[in-house]
Amino acid sequence: MTKVVTSGKTVEDAVRQGLSQLGVSRERVTVNVLEQPSKGFLGWLGVKKAKVELTLLSEPSPETTHAAELHVSAQAPSSVGQALSGTEPVAQEAQMNMEAPTGLVDPYEEAVRFIRETAAGMGLDVEVDVRHRKDESTLDISGPSLGMLIGRRGQTLDALQYLTNIVANRHSDKFIRIVLDAEQFRARRQKTLEDLADRLANQAIRYGKEVVLEPMPSQERKLIHAKLQQHALVRTYSKGDEPNRRVVIAKK
Repeated sequence: MTKVVTSGKTVEDAVRQGLSQLGVSRERVTVNVLEQPSKGFLGWLGVKKAKVELTLLSEPSPETTHAAELHVSAQAPSSVGQALSGTEPVAQEAQMNMEAPTGLVDPYEEAVRFIRETAAGMGLDVEVDVRHRKDESTLDISGPSLGMLIGRRGQTLDALQYLTNIVANRHSDKFIRIVLDAEQFRARRQKTLEDLADRLANQAIRYGKEVVLEPMPSQERKLIHAKLQQHALVRTYSKGDEPNRRVVIAKK
């Protein structure tokens, strides 16, 4: 038996079942995600399991030995694993490409390719527009049903941005910074955080007590600090360790 199709609650569950049927380890197969899992309406109606196709390789490939898991550094966003769950095969392929950069490859083309392949693994067909600025480049993602790609409070988009920067910099002889955006989420999120900063500053002034915000990624904490930096009555500071570092708003 050289090929099996299995299903499970998640893509990983389906892959594990297929590996069990074939009696081999992860590096001995290629994985094709046929269907992504779906919770269905109200969490139960129309629930769909993940379905994958595993094809047995003729012999182990050295390039894929370490591709069973995408390893990220300690500075990676804490949500990388959870935010991109269900897209492991795409991420693994990207990791192999990152480990072996080739010649004169445009880093932005590689970044766009990685985004489109990751989105395809999530069942999305997207377009990516590249806009260059002095210190960074913005890759604006467009297409239908981008809520899945953005995730709760942008966690999935942040995780994808982190991985995209790794892919691009593997193919660049100098450091480049890439920001991902979709449906103008970054501008909307900035407005939300600035409004939150004003509201909580007023709360700190009114009650004379420190206001501790929920944990935020560093770029969002910077927005809060910047918004209240010139405030006459409050000051801000951060406390705690990543990924649970928080902004504190205190009365001066």
